[in-house]
Amino acid sequence: MHLAEVKPSTSARWVRPLVARGEEEPGRAPAQWHRVLTLLANISLFIGTRSVWNSAASHQPPIAAVISVCYASILVTGVLTLVVRSSRSLTRLDLVVLLTGITLVYCAAGALHDYSDESILTIQAARELLHGNPVYGQAWPWLFGHHSTVAYTPTVDGGYDFTYGYPPLTAMLTAPLLWIGHGALPEVLVPTTAIVLGTIAMWKMLPTPWRSAATMVCLGFGMVPMYARLGYPAVVALAFLIPVVVRWTRMGTGGPADWARAACLGVACAAQQLPWFLTPFLLAGVYALRRGELGAREAAFAVGRIVGTAAGTWLLINAYFIVTEPRTWMEGIALPLTQGAIIHGQGLVGISLYYTDGSDRLSWYSHASMLLAAGLLALFVLFVRRLGPAATVLPWCAFFLATRSQDGYYLMMTPLWLAAAVTVPPSAFATAWQPRLLHGRRTARRVLAGALVAPALVAVTVAATGKPPLRMQALGSTRSTPQTVKTLTVRVNNAGDSAVQPHFAVTTGQGMSSYWKVLQGPSSVGAHASATYRIQAPGTGFAIPKKGTRIRLRAFTSSPMTLSSQDIHLAPQKDPASHNK
Repeated sequence: MHLAEVKPSTSARWVRPLVARGEEEPGRAPAQWHRVLTLLANISLFIGTRSVWNSAASHQPPIAAVISVCYASILVTGVLTLVVRSSRSLTRLDLVVLLTGITLVYCAAGALHDYSDESILTIQAARELLHGNPVYGQAWPWLFGHHSTVAYTPTVDGGYDFTYGYPPLTAMLTAPLLWIGHGALPEVLVPTTAIVLGTIAMWKMLPTPWRSAATMVCLGFGMVPMYARLGYPAVVALAFLIPVVVRWTRMGTGGPADWARAACLGVACAAQQLPWFLTPFLLAGVYALRRGELGAREAAFAVGRIVGTAAGTWLLINAYFIVTEPRTWMEGIALPLTQGAIIHGQGLVGISLYYTDGSDRLSWYSHASMLLAAGLLALFVLFVRRLGPAATVLPWCAFFLATRSQDGYYLMMTPLWLAAAVTVPPSAFATAWQPRLLHGRRTARRVLAGALVAPALVAVTVAATGKPPLRMQALGSTRSTPQTVKTLTVRVNNAGDSAVQPHFAVTTGQGMSSYWKVLQGPSSVGAHASATYRIQAPGTGFAIPKKGTRIRLRAFTSSPMTLSSQDIHLAPQKDPASHNK
């Protein structure tokens, strides 16, 4: 039989319908990895749910009842995920997992919402905004006095930062919700709703078999929803970054979607500072992609269009504050970079904070962080064909070297990692433009890559190998009770070449306690001089921990930025009354 004799109707019965890459045919059995992914997303909803139920059962029974229904949903969905026979049915279960996750997130927001330093400042900023008062540059220490359990940010100059230090979007979104009540719920609802909407957007934008992955990383594990319940503006920024990052390699190609992505990028930058660090990588990647297709001029025009739209959106949101309080607004949104907060986090600052007695070169951690960010951006531009898929991960590496290297900086942005991993394959960068440096010389390229990150490594080595300028010795203490230290007498010897003004604290763990008040002693200790200080514990006194706990006396100075630490021994005193008995 000749091919020409085959009837189209006959052959059509044997032609498998074409499906998009990453998709499954609705009528066929789903891939096993799709089942496993749906099951993992379903399991991730268990994490943290018991604590929410425990809290709700005691004082909010209706919420506890809804959580119990969600438990049933998770169990039934787990069974059905493993037994359904079609991709269409499994896709419907993906939707059930999403709806269950959303329900649990709102249950947690209703049962466990409480003040954090970020939410309490955002709510006050929203109140001031409604009353037409200045928002930036205003210290509100009384907020923390009313809520003593809320953490606050100590600075190396011996004070605390009680001002609003974020772009204004979250406060603007919170202001219309203040009628709900005087607690933290109005501000908590904003990031919670933002991450729910961001999850829905990612769920819809990802290929069908991958949708449950969006539910898992955004709503499961209890990670991002926890930060939403604490009122972190970064969660709002994350929600607006999701539609930017999904298939971000299409940016600069024109059309309504391109304008929408650029606008969302501007909104994200108006919500929190973290998107500022991601933006250069995205723009560099877009330029390389469009230049490889259209040439340098058209690529520059495409990037300029994105920058103009994002900047215009950002300026529109900030316009009121630019007009009414330009100087304090500028200082406020730059505050995380300039406030001089004490070192803290899980990064390399731990060397000086936990494993040595301090350093007289703490500012070099900041230098190292900025050098690494610049080096990684240069590497990204030079080797975009290889590093392009990692554009959403590379920016956060710099925070590992920063003075404030808290894991939240990376953790809150992990949904972006998934969004890019699923929708931005390495093949998308096959034709991207990159400078033709050392073409064909692999060893030379490796040397160049090492040279770009070497300054950051040198800077962090300088910071970590610094010596503590102060040698301290605890001479004695007074007690308000046998278990509580009221004052401590400390002998300080300045081994440095410049006078410093020490600010003292005593810590027993990874956190930073409040500063102790100086009752007696000079305002500063001269170079190679000694002084004796009598310092008073904050509040009702310092409770002596159980035996075996490491007690560290710390002294911070701001100019230069230094830390000196010394292990001290404090033991409970015997109660004379019980001894006589």
